[in-house]
Amino acid sequence: MSEHDFMPIKGWDHIEFYVGNAKQAAQYYATTFGFTPIAYAGLETGLRDRASYVLRQGKIHLVLTSALAPENPIARHVLLHGDGAKDIALEVPDAQAAYRAALDRGARSAIEPTVLEDSYGCVKRAAIYTYGETLHSFIERQDYAGPFLPGYRALPGAKEKNARDASLAAIDHVVGNVELGKMNEWVEFYERVLGFSQIIHFTDEAISTEYSALMSKVMEGGHGKIKFPINEPAQGKKKSQIDEYLEYYRGPGVQHIAMITGDIIKTVRQLKSQGVEFISSIPSYYAELEGRIGKIDEPLAELAELGILVDRDDDGYLLQIFTRNVQDRPTLFFEVIQRKGARGFGEGNFKALFEAIEREQALRGNL
Repeated sequence: MSEHDFMPIKGWDHIEFYVGNAKQAAQYYATTFGFTPIAYAGLETGLRDRASYVLRQGKIHLVLTSALAPENPIARHVLLHGDGAKDIALEVPDAQAAYRAALDRGARSAIEPTVLEDSYGCVKRAAIYTYGETLHSFIERQDYAGPFLPGYRALPGAKEKNARDASLAAIDHVVGNVELGKMNEWVEFYERVLGFSQIIHFTDEAISTEYSALMSKVMEGGHGKIKFPINEPAQGKKKSQIDEYLEYYRGPGVQHIAMITGDIIKTVRQLKSQGVEFISSIPSYYAELEGRIGKIDEPLAELAELGILVDRDDDGYLLQIFTRNVQDRPTLFFEVIQRKGARGFGEGNFKALFEAIEREQALRGNL
């Protein structure tokens, strides 16, 4: 560990969602996105206030949690924000050291260091707040061999791969939306508190249409394993997608989660067949694509049929597509991404994507 690496991070641990009905949400992510339910905690495991289902695909772990009583803080969170991502949990070699380092640098405590134990061993956990009510848990699990965390039991069939598995391999990045004027404050937070560095800055000139704009900075930590783009709205003629999010989520929060695949055509075809809805692009995008991007391995006709976008940077190219919102509020959605060398975030697609999102906003009467 280098001297300046006061916050060593092994990788993504899990993302926990607070939802209105975890049992049904788990079914949704299993049948549409192809996640395998692997663990459960609730009344049957001695947990009296909540129920949680853990789902896995590749190295991605999603936890869906619901309150069992209306006075529970989880119920209040869902009432205010709707279904959304509450905890972006990071695996660390030492949870207590990570927590202390973060607090020493000005982080706000959410959960003090706690040891969780069962017959499979122990896990140490602590958590801090980031933007809005979102948490970063620090999870130390090298001394644990159970299905997820102490207190969870394995679900029947957890070892078998879900037949609907769509070859989603890992989390690529998690994007947060914050209020106008707050982006630089949170950029500084990630630099100071977690030792991240800024790798990209997108201005409102780069991400704009006739009507609306946003600004974004990408923070990176864990030796490149963890990437957190942070968006804020910019002034425009009409309400931007970030403004719409902040209005319906009632504040800052996670806008989207990008998941990597090794074969985006196969993944998207399967996800579509299982009911995942994607934002559609306009046909003229593909007419101009080869002139803008150059030669790529994938057939343009298939990309156009599925609505997959392509962008190139100095290191290669990437393919990406975005789902529609996965709940009734126009807040959280997902991205599917395949990287062929490219390390960027599809800057060349921002205008096309923005226009597609504005078409969706207009249908909702929110543009």
